[in-house]
Amino acid sequence: MIIAFVIWSAVAALFLGIGIGVRNAKEAVGFFSFVKPPVVTDVSRYNHSVSTLWIIAAVILEMTGVPFLFLEQNQNSPMYIFVLFGVIVLVLGMMIAYLKIEAKYKA
Repeated sequence: MIIAFVIWSAVAALFLGIGIGVRNAKEAVGFFSFVKPPVVTDVSRYNHSVSTLWIIAAVILEMTGVPFLFLEQNQNSPMYIFVLFGVIVLVLGMMIAYLKIEAKYKA
C-alpha cells in the first residue's frame, strides 16, 4: 500500500503546487475547468483566498491518504470506504468554499 500512498501524496503535492502558483497570479484565476474566471473586485485577495483553499485541500487530502500506510493488501478492507467518503466530502467542501469565495469577491 506504500505505492498507493505515494501516488496519493503526488496528487496532494499537485494541489499544493496549484495553491502556490495561484497565490502569485496577476489575474483572477478560475477554479472550475473550462469556465472563465470571474470579474472580481480585488484580484490579489481573491487569488489569495483561492490559494488558501487549494493549500488546505492539499493538507486534508494528504491526511485522508494516511490510512493507506496501515491497510493490508486486502482490497476488501472497509477502511477504503472511509477514505473514499473523505475524498467525496473534500471535493464537495472545496466546491462550496469556492462558491462562497466567488460570491464574496465578484464584481
